[in-house]
Amino acid sequence: MTPLDDIDRAILRALQQDAGLNASTLGRRFGLSQPAAWRRVRRLQEAGILAGARLRLDAVRLGFGVTVFLGVKLATKGRVSLEDFERAVTAIREVQTVEHVLGLYDYRLRVVARDLADFERVLRRRIMTLPGVGNVEANVLLSEERRPGPI
Repeated sequence: MTPLDDIDRAILRALQQDAGLNASTLGRRFGLSQPAAWRRVRRLQEAGILAGARLRLDAVRLGFGVTVFLGVKLATKGRVSLEDFERAVTAIREVQTVEHVLGLYDYRLRVVARDLADFERVLRRRIMTLPGVGNVEANVLLSEERRPGPI
């Protein structure tokens, strides 16, 4: 494990808020030269702590007003492999994340849809027809608060 000091943690918090910050901006913000900030970021990348940058799109502004978390229990784990299910579910564009979990369900999916009628169509025609799907439980997202990770 790579040891992190207070400046490393502050850089990680800043990059969680805005992954587009460059080394010059980070350096000014945390009292470092641009090369020193760049070296710290590079060290965090090489250690695997920073594993790329992602943009988070606003689903509502893109016309997807409903987000639903689905718990999916596979009915036939012996006949249908987990890989077959994962391959099929990731091909559905409305499915934003696929998490293999331990507990009541085998998978947790984050699904976006234009509205509830659109979600029902996606659920009935696309998700429920996937190989091995047994029980499904839906939880509609009412609101979301984003926080930085545990740094």
